[in-house]
Amino acid sequence: MASISALWQVNDDPKPWIVVAAAVLALGLVAYPPAWRLSRNIVTIAHEGGHALVALLFGRKLDGIRLHSDTSGVTVSRGRPDGAGMVFTALAGYTAPPLLGLLFAWLIGMGRTTLMLWAALALLAGILIMIRNMFGVVSVVTTGAVIFAVSWFASDQIQAAFAYFGASFLLLAGARPVIELQRMRSRRQAPTSDADQLAKLTGVPGLMWVLVFGVVALASLYVGAALLIPERWAFDLLPI
Repeated sequence: MASISALWQVNDDPKPWIVVAAAVLALGLVAYPPAWRLSRNIVTIAHEGGHALVALLFGRKLDGIRLHSDTSGVTVSRGRPDGAGMVFTALAGYTAPPLLGLLFAWLIGMGRTTLMLWAALALLAGILIMIRNMFGVVSVVTTGAVIFAVSWFASDQIQAAFAYFGASFLLLAGARPVIELQRMRSRRQAPTSDADQLAKLTGVPGLMWVLVFGVVALASLYVGAALLIPERWAFDLLPI
């Protein structure tokens, strides 16, 4: 069983096969359609959480978050209908999952596996306060319960495996919703998407915002992968 003091301990690097297995499992969840339909709910939580956090940072009033069983979601905030606050709030959705994965990879790379798990719990607790429908409550509570159980009861190696899996999943899953978004836009099925809202707010075409989402996802994956590989493996993916 873990303790609060464990948050500040530096964890040892996991065994190499754990890192590989975590990445392979995460890739499987993203690439295999039936698994993706279920695991995409995690991405939606991060997506809507990104909207909510940035809205609050820019002084907007947050009315609530709703998560739906079809893996869609909506975050409602009030405030000025244009300007930087609205632009960054709209921009935060698709960029939040890969950037969160990058943050988790950074913590893991510093050996702060337990801290990473509890940071995820803190973020979920903040999101739970603003959830306004039952499916959303169940999704967030279930996710939080799994993370808490692992962080409190599991051994260091299991915690490491779970943390690597979580970070790898967010990094790998960052690009697929962007591809799905553009596919829906090309079929005129998403007229009010984040990209199209940004186009109306800025005058920059929606396709350019989709490209921004994609660049953030791919850059986060590249840097995050380098951070997740233990130094002793003698790989250096970041050119200096």
